[in-house]
Amino acid sequence: MAFLGLVIFLVAILLIAAVIIVNIYNRLVTLRNRYQNAYAQIDVQLRRRYDLIPNLLESVKGYMAHERETLTAVINARNSAMRASQQAAQAPGDPQAMQQLSAAEGLLDSTLGRFFALSEAYPDIKANQNMAQLMEELRSTENRIAFARQAFNDAVTLYNTKREVFPSNLVAGSFNFGPAQLLEDTTPEMKVAPQISF
Repeated sequence: MAFLGLVIFLVAILLIAAVIIVNIYNRLVTLRNRYQNAYAQIDVQLRRRYDLIPNLLESVKGYMAHERETLTAVINARNSAMRASQQAAQAPGDPQAMQQLSAAEGLLDSTLGRFFALSEAYPDIKANQNMAQLMEELRSTENRIAFARQAFNDAVTLYNTKREVFPSNLVAGSFNFGPAQLLEDTTPEMKVAPQISF
């Protein structure tokens, strides 16, 4: 009788342990899916930004024809950021992909900043309605990117915290739930949204 009681007790312990492990595993999967979805929201806004930049440059090309070097630098930075964004979209949270994206976005912000500073010298650009509309769309997109980045970083922090605390860290290690990287601002230009005023 005592042996049967011991067997029932051990089976109950194993069942409880299995339920706890399954619960932790499912929670980790849910949190990983949340940060991946949050990155998808960043990706949507980045694509919108990348699509706006050629239109913006096209609207000023006639005014700034002799500033070809600046216009080319903006396009090259945009293309580099697009490639980094595509790589990050394939592996949201991957430390290397997030660092490359942060660096590429920092370069794009820097070149856009130079472009905007240079365009201040052209009064015709300030009076251009198409340019004003594109600038407003870009400003709005920059705000959306900032909100999406915050949501992504919050989701990554929640996931990383869950995978690091006991007993979740045992399950995370056993099932290869690796750490996710925040999308951090790596340059001073990224710390503040570009100032766009016309």
